[in-house]
Amino acid sequence: MEKITFTTTINAPKEKIWKTLWEDATYRKWTAVFSEGSRAVSDWKEGSKVHFLNENNDGMYSIIDKCVTNECMHFKHLGNIKNGQEQPQDETTENWSGSMENYNLTETQNGTQLNVEMDIIAEYKDYFTEKFPLALEKVKELSE
Repeated sequence: MEKITFTTTINAPKEKIWKTLWEDATYRKWTAVFSEGSRAVSDWKEGSKVHFLNENNDGMYSIIDKCVTNECMHFKHLGNIKNGQEQPQDETTENWSGSMENYNLTETQNGTQLNVEMDIIAEYKDYFTEKFPLALEKVKELSE
């Protein structure tokens, strides 16, 4: 697995960016870049599960490995969801289960830096390299 990083500076306080990232209405807007109808189901507390779902109720489930409000949200991805149901591990999910996706906010003189670092397997690298900058542009647009 490879680690890739995406960074943007947003002219907004980190509290505003945090809300943009994790509140339902804005989460759906910036993640639509990946899949129209995207949503997340969680209480957003450290140790809780998150279901990342598309409009067909398919997606993946993860656990919130670390959460410090207005500072960081780290996900540990575990497996797939089909028709709203968590699926048992299989050969495909074993390749990426345990991978991390980390969001970190840092205030700077020029605004707030949003840094996203994720573990990625080769078959998804091109997709996320194309889509993540577009998603971060949407976060920036919604936050400023």
